[in-house]
Amino acid sequence: MKAPLVLFAAILWLAGCGEPPRRVEAEGAAVPVKTVTLAVESWPDEYEAMGTVRARTAASLSSKVMGYVREVHASAGDHVNAGQLLVTLDAADLEANYRRADAGREEARNALPEAENGVAAAKANLELARVTFKRMSDLFASKSISNQEYDEAAARLKAAEAQYAMAESKRAQLNARIAQAEQERRAAEIHRGYAELRAPFAGVVTAKSVEPGNLATPGAPLLTIEREGAYRLEVPVEESRLAVIRSGSKVAVTLDALDRTLETKIGEVVPAVDASSRTYLVKVDLPAMPQLRSGLFGRARFAVGSRPVLTVPVSAVIERGQLQSAYVAENGAAHLRIVTTGRKRADGAEVLSGLAAGEQVITPVPAGLADGAKVEIRQ
Repeated sequence: MKAPLVLFAAILWLAGCGEPPRRVEAEGAAVPVKTVTLAVESWPDEYEAMGTVRARTAASLSSKVMGYVREVHASAGDHVNAGQLLVTLDAADLEANYRRADAGREEARNALPEAENGVAAAKANLELARVTFKRMSDLFASKSISNQEYDEAAARLKAAEAQYAMAESKRAQLNARIAQAEQERRAAEIHRGYAELRAPFAGVVTAKSVEPGNLATPGAPLLTIEREGAYRLEVPVEESRLAVIRSGSKVAVTLDALDRTLETKIGEVVPAVDASSRTYLVKVDLPAMPQLRSGLFGRARFAVGSRPVLTVPVSAVIERGQLQSAYVAENGAAHLRIVTTGRKRADGAEVLSGLAAGEQVITPVPAGLADGAKVEIRQ
């Protein structure tokens, strides 16, 4: 009896071993996350324009006279002081003109003592003639002299007066000639000074187009100097923005070369519109900064109103190259969305596509979070 029972048990055991084992899948624990509900906010509407950094004060030095360059005392990049000698011209003709004018002045001055002596002599002769005429008048009144003698005394007085007036006139003419000689000498001195070109203000030399031996012609630029620490961003703006962009308004400026974004204000708006580009020039003041130079590229963002914007926290956006994505918590799971963002601020980024208002966006994104993973929202 025992043998059949053992055989039946063995058959049942073999049948159980032939059946495949049942798989029991263990579900993973939910990832704790924090979320933010997306909402539409009012952001300032901005207009962006690109421009170039220019010096507020710049001077292009050129010669007023024609002459060969004898010496050049500065190069591009040099810092110069106000009044510093930069270029010297070979101007022997200007020196000769100055010396000739100086000699003319000295000649006129040397003739002045002679004129003064002539005036003194004429004055003494006039005084003598006046005394003699008075004496002769008294004698004529007492019938002591003839009419002829009286008339001769009167004539001598008139002649003395005329000589004195002539001497005074010659002295006045000589003084006028001396003054003219002084002005001619001064003009020659000024022209002689044109042979030396000096810095009009302290700054840096940004361009040099002259070498010793070159012929300097009037109006041809030799050196360009810019005043340091005084720059502005000059931006062409569309004519349609003329009514909303005004002098004194705040503006955000980004200088890519310096990796700087700063808040400043509009210093000047040129109202004249360029007919070819249909733009007008806006000059934005820039603070003094190291490495700031004219010619740098800059972008200005002008506030021109406000508009509704759907925003998402910057920490919720995952960037991999050019691809942007974010996780949305929905039905207890994390769902990956491909998104496109626009402008960014410190507190968020503008959502252009991929998300909608009212959705729960996970932020910050936990490390290793995968699409479809179970999440538990914790506030």
